[in-house]
Amino acid sequence: MNADIANWTRIGVLDDIPRQGSRKVRAGAMTIAVFRNADDRVFALEDKCPHKNGPLSQGIVHGDCVTCPLHNWVISLETGMAQGADEGETPAFRVRLDGQDIYLDLSTNLAAV
Repeated sequence: MNADIANWTRIGVLDDIPRQGSRKVRAGAMTIAVFRNADDRVFALEDKCPHKNGPLSQGIVHGDCVTCPLHNWVISLETGMAQGADEGETPAFRVRLDGQDIYLDLSTNLAAV
């Protein structure tokens, strides 16, 4: 079996997540927010803003970013990096679509790659 395939976990289908919305997935003690943007691209970040640990899953999705509901920090959905003058990052995880199925790779934090 391909080692990379073994790391992917099916977490649901695309229609489980509203456009420009999110859903949460538990991975041990961590909560991961899985986002869908208006172009049906899917992203995954730890559900903590790097500023004050605000719940990014409750933020506003726009383009390839999410705005934290607590203090309006804008976070890249692709990298987890704070945008603009803000500094910090939250772990980002690989996500892939296979048809309508969403797969999440919990083994690789994209910020560490």
